[in-house]
Amino acid sequence: MADVEAGQKDEIKTNVADNQEDIIGDLKAEQDTRNVGTLERKLKSRHVQFMALSGAIGTGLFVGSGQVLSLAGPLSAFLAYVITAFNVYCVVHSLGEMATYLPLPGAVPVYASRYVDEALGFVLGWNYWYQLAIGCPIEVTVSVVVVDYWPNDIPKAALITVFFLVMVIINCFPVRIYGEAEFAFGAIKLTTIVGLILLMFITTLGGTPSGESIGFRYWNDPGPMNEYLTTGSLGKFLAFWKVFIQATFSYGGSEMVVIASGETENPRRNIPKAIRRVFWRIALFYVLAIFLVTLCVSSQDPRLLDAIKNLAPGAAASPFVIAIENGGIKILPSIINAVILTSAWSAGNSFFYSSTRVLYAAALDGKAPRFLTYEKWGVPYACVGATTALSLLCYMNVNNQGEEVFFWFSNISAVSTLIVWSSICLTYLRFYYGLRHNGISRDSLPYKSPLQPFMAYFAICFCLVVALFNGYDAFFPGKFSAKTFVPPYIDIPIFAALFLGYKFARKTRFVKLSDMDLWSGKTEVDRLEGTWPEVKPKNFLERIWFWIA
Repeated sequence: MADVEAGQKDEIKTNVADNQEDIIGDLKAEQDTRNVGTLERKLKSRHVQFMALSGAIGTGLFVGSGQVLSLAGPLSAFLAYVITAFNVYCVVHSLGEMATYLPLPGAVPVYASRYVDEALGFVLGWNYWYQLAIGCPIEVTVSVVVVDYWPNDIPKAALITVFFLVMVIINCFPVRIYGEAEFAFGAIKLTTIVGLILLMFITTLGGTPSGESIGFRYWNDPGPMNEYLTTGSLGKFLAFWKVFIQATFSYGGSEMVVIASGETENPRRNIPKAIRRVFWRIALFYVLAIFLVTLCVSSQDPRLLDAIKNLAPGAAASPFVIAIENGGIKILPSIINAVILTSAWSAGNSFFYSSTRVLYAAALDGKAPRFLTYEKWGVPYACVGATTALSLLCYMNVNNQGEEVFFWFSNISAVSTLIVWSSICLTYLRFYYGLRHNGISRDSLPYKSPLQPFMAYFAICFCLVVALFNGYDAFFPGKFSAKTFVPPYIDIPIFAALFLGYKFARKTRFVKLSDMDLWSGKTEVDRLEGTWPEVKPKNFLERIWFWIA
């Protein structure tokens, strides 16, 4: 009898031990795959590199730069784009370091939850999704306006439906199809921008049919800095400050290549390479292009002022096209307008894709309804449906002027961009100090961003200052109205209310450095790291192509 009882006790102990091992194994497996999701890594290196190079380049550069030039003047416009460019550089590199260490799909809200506060992860997930998703109706609206450059009788509702439906269909296919579409449109945008830069340079030297050498003539007359609201130095400063929000809108979405890290082949090789491409995109395609066009077009150019005053569609308000027309070149304006159209649609497509991945990441982290994690064939269809629903706002354009809708959406989107960027850099600082606390050297990371943590501190200060003071003109006598006050500031109380509401409802706490989760999901990425084939160039042409893509 004693032997039977002893045997039963041994059996119970064995079962308990087995159950404990199973529980530990399940917990380890859950930690290894936490926030990883079931999307597929089908974006190739060339897809990611072209996303980095052409990314969200759209109407903000081609058309919006004309508004910046006319309001602020050439020097102020150039400086605004340069300073904003450095801010973008800081944000992208901060996010890139986290994303190469832990490349998860749309992981910005996940990082915020782990390194700062779950409340920040919640509000960042929804705010970031909104900021990106609202870019879809913005760019669809702009695409319709651009088409009006050519005389036509096509109903606006029909054009909206065509542009919007194609966008939705592409995002319903596996991510590889999206990558191919952006690769094609990116090639068009890059070719056009390089061509425009060369043309602007030739124009300043007098190489156009008019034969007129321009140089720095327009910087001298009417002058390098315009005045706004008042005269003198204060008026010039106010004009300079006012255009930062438009410059931010032009750069919005520059970090989208990092959002794609969760679906990228060999992310610890391709994402750092793409991040470095962002620098060249900023330096060449924005800063150099803006500098050259300010040489070619006066801030008081009658064509530019008339186009802005009369809300001229598409290329008619583009300073690049005005420079071409002033130079006596007849054929190019319609071609440039076609490129502006493809750029606007491509930017909207990129916003659509990125918004679905951010929302998917929030759902995986429990910050959005669970049904939003539904995916098939590597596509988060529930998130695609959510973004589609919000993007139906583009049909507001049927009964309103497209430019008026564009104004409200672009301002709200730009302010949201600043809040998201500052939150990303705050999250990076926590990540930075979390690594130090846990004895992890940044030299051991797959990618180490330069000049940290100073770049992150700069970006936080810059974004918050611009966000708080971008609507200053609403407080000047006679300027206060819903149009001047609401768009610049509406996103700030929304962000604060969501953050505080979630924090008090869920009683979340600020994540201590000792409690920071730096490892969940990393094992799965580490396991895949050695499985990607290393492709080597076979000849000189392949070497050049591999450098580009």
